[in-house]
Amino acid sequence: MFLTISATGTPERPATDLGFLLHKHPDKAHSFSTSYGKAHVVYPEASVERCTAALLLEVDAVALVRRGKGKGRGGAPDAALAQYVNDRPYAASSLLAVALSSVFSSAMKGTCQAKPELPARPLPLRVEVPALPARGGADLVRALFEPLGWSVGAEPVALDTEFPEWGDSRYVSLVLEGEQRLADALRHLYVLLPVLDDAKHYWVSSDEVDKLLRAGEGWLPDHPEQKLITSRYLSRRWSLTRQAMERLELVRLAETDDSAVEEIDNAVDEQTDTEEKPVPLAVQRRDAIVAALKATDAAKVLDLGCGQGQLVQELLKDTRFTEIVGVDVSMRALTIASRRLKLDRMGERQSERVKLVQGSLAYTDKRLKGYDAAVLSEVIEHLDLPRLPALEYAVFGSARPRTVIVTTPNVEYNVRWETLPAGHVRHGDHRFEWTREEFRGWAGTVAERHGYGVEFVPVGPDDPEVGPPTQMAVFTVSAQNTKNQNTKEEKAA
Repeated sequence: MFLTISATGTPERPATDLGFLLHKHPDKAHSFSTSYGKAHVVYPEASVERCTAALLLEVDAVALVRRGKGKGRGGAPDAALAQYVNDRPYAASSLLAVALSSVFSSAMKGTCQAKPELPARPLPLRVEVPALPARGGADLVRALFEPLGWSVGAEPVALDTEFPEWGDSRYVSLVLEGEQRLADALRHLYVLLPVLDDAKHYWVSSDEVDKLLRAGEGWLPDHPEQKLITSRYLSRRWSLTRQAMERLELVRLAETDDSAVEEIDNAVDEQTDTEEKPVPLAVQRRDAIVAALKATDAAKVLDLGCGQGQLVQELLKDTRFTEIVGVDVSMRALTIASRRLKLDRMGERQSERVKLVQGSLAYTDKRLKGYDAAVLSEVIEHLDLPRLPALEYAVFGSARPRTVIVTTPNVEYNVRWETLPAGHVRHGDHRFEWTREEFRGWAGTVAERHGYGVEFVPVGPDDPEVGPPTQMAVFTVSAQNTKNQNTKEEKAA
């Protein structure tokens, strides 16, 4: 992973001032340890007319996997080969951005004790990044850097020069030129490299908002691609993105009004703002599921269709759940779940309780056998109706946990959503949404076919006319039915 920063100069303003700003002497080779390898800073050239500083980051792929704890934890759940064979050691990413902020921290802050006047002076800079992942292509690279005053060269890198017919890869060779203060240039790179890569090697938490606002000071509030930058930098975490956008808007308003942010942000008196906020339906649903699991004394739990891991995260808070397995067909969802759960920073005892695996619920899976309970939360409505019997058998017939909890929207309640047009389902990916009668009919048939009993629990406000927004079925199998099923399987074997 490689990046160079060059400056040109004159006898009055020598290019070697770059060494003072970076706090790295041009006559020496500098090395720094990082969490994932080693960073080196060298100067291929250092004269009055031209000075170039090169940052080389050697990524230890094995350390990267070990920090992710392997076995599906960290950045690539259940993708054993992808943990070792990937572009991380070679392409500019959040790893390089973190190295920039660590190795050139004083330069990013705009401090220089030897020559205090230098940080405020724009320099004729040239930045080169030979391999930059660019999800959005060269056009997005230009859209991000040109509004900041850079002249941008972004040449797509061919997949293979021996086979030009294969076309271009998602990487570009980036060259930036312009008159910039070095601190500004470094902050641009720190934010926009991971934005273009559209991925981060670490869990994005609330402190990332502060990092973004610090690095974006002076340029992000007015950037035309502010929303895209903010969303991607914060790994598309909606709550953090909204928080950052609100704070950026305050900064913009303050600059427009020539006021301090604190003067603008005084609309709400927190001491008198005592209005009780409604509990989101998603939270009510998780609470109802957890309560049902506790009532069955389940210890080993499957979250089937775990998505981004919200329920897994909630179950981890209670030590009575000794083994929690999240299953999803989407690798992207499992990656986000891994980051949400901070699996790469989880203690050994805690990490032994949780596992994320990729799998399709349309097929039987021996890994899902032997668990006390399974949860299908807002899952069945995402399947085409003809595929429901396959899921039914995979869960109730093959995996056969003692308890199965299923939640799904109640279509009758949709008339209470003011923002939902008549006749529309709640989510574009929903293949169907059932009435209470339809759900009870399906659940009753499934229970009878596989030897379960079933009870129905309303989730959310239970409207006397249309029922609750979410309907939940709790299936339980008797010990005798389990014994009979095991006997059948032994005879079949």
